[in-house]
Amino acid sequence: MDLKQSVVLFPTVGMGHLIPMVELAKLFDAHGFSVTVVVVDPPFDTSSSIDPFLPRVSAANPSILFHRLPKIPSSKDTTFYHFDTLRMASAMLLDFLRASERTLNVRALVLDMFCMAGLDVADELGVPSYFFFPSGAITLAAFLSLPALQSELEEGSFRDLGDGAKVRLPGLPPVSVSDLPDDIPDRDDTNRELMSHLERLWGADGYIVNSFEWLEKRAVRALADGGSCVPGRRNPPVYCIGPLNANAREGASQGGGGGGERHACLEWLDVQPGKSVVFLCFGSIAPLSVEQLKEIGAGLERSGQRFLWVVRSPADDAELEALVPEGFLERTRGRGVAVKSWVPQDAVLAHAAVGAFVSHCGWNSALEAAAAGVPVVAWPLYAEQRMNKVLLVEEAKVAVAVEGYDKGVVSAEEVERKIRWLMESEEGKAVRDRAAEAKEEAAAARREGGSSVLAWLELVKSLRKD
Repeated sequence: MDLKQSVVLFPTVGMGHLIPMVELAKLFDAHGFSVTVVVVDPPFDTSSSIDPFLPRVSAANPSILFHRLPKIPSSKDTTFYHFDTLRMASAMLLDFLRASERTLNVRALVLDMFCMAGLDVADELGVPSYFFFPSGAITLAAFLSLPALQSELEEGSFRDLGDGAKVRLPGLPPVSVSDLPDDIPDRDDTNRELMSHLERLWGADGYIVNSFEWLEKRAVRALADGGSCVPGRRNPPVYCIGPLNANAREGASQGGGGGGERHACLEWLDVQPGKSVVFLCFGSIAPLSVEQLKEIGAGLERSGQRFLWVVRSPADDAELEALVPEGFLERTRGRGVAVKSWVPQDAVLAHAAVGAFVSHCGWNSALEAAAAGVPVVAWPLYAEQRMNKVLLVEEAKVAVAVEGYDKGVVSAEEVERKIRWLMESEEGKAVRDRAAEAKEEAAAARREGGSSVLAWLELVKSLRKD
């Protein structure tokens, strides 16, 4: 009996990478592939997120197999724990796939963007390898070009270019050195190790990117144009197939976390006027200081806007009242909701009452905002988020950035100013209108004949070639 054609997906640790990889798995499953997702247990304890997620998504998608590898000891403090963990996990991945040769007809191995060691597994098995970028095309273009750009500096670093220096990356306007991804500006041991990893990106047979052409026109063109990332070197094909987030495909969900009751924050949003609520959420990895949270609270209160604010702090056991200005919760009662718990972000952004999103510019958040047509107050915190900010503000023009995010604490006055500007001003209306256009373009990309659908079908066609 001929085995069904199979793809194996290998995400890195962390929910921000696992969730979009699962969305990719659903696409492969819907197009007739047998799908196995090999999940690496993180070396540190995030079981509170992964443990409920995997059984829930597995129950909802019974035709997708999830194989969980054992936990690998590592240090959370190690800068490259992602690379180290995935390198060690790749040996177990190879063992699993060799043991499954009679049941899996593997046509491709889809690797997370950090899993360079997975290239060796694909080579060992003789199957094509693809890197999946849950971040944008600008990140792929930057990662492909940065090693060569740094080599042009000889022994110097990007930081040595001086204050205010700009770096020219494919698909973006000139980027300030301070807006480069973490571990790029300084040429130290960490930087050198990262660059050695990035150089291996060229070893894949192709790249799958969670984005759509309209949002990143210049970056997509640069990736399609041989030599734009590195002169004289043509990169493998790029498939922009996003947005993969749920609200892009299905509209607002009920936000029940997989069949449960509808989240209470959505009930509150139901009775608010259209486009009247500012939603604030900064992700789960790098919580803001208590000092910064109090400044946000003061700025929110002064703005006079309705709000839904997810308050996260370094102290998980801190009471909400201790994280916001004294009396804030009482004074804003009825006008706003502040919570410490999880909220269904995709459903919140897709709700008709939400008119703006104060965000750390993580890529999942950026895509969800674009798919929902919600303009962004950009407040990047770490990793490639500052570069995402450049795209959202200067290229896509669906955002405005707060000032001072890289100088310490952003003042209450700046928080109030940017929220009012985006929600009330005539200049802000241009950004709001552009965000509404982004929603239409995201939907068009995912419809029959759209750019993302065509890219996806091209990828499927290449995998099914005998």
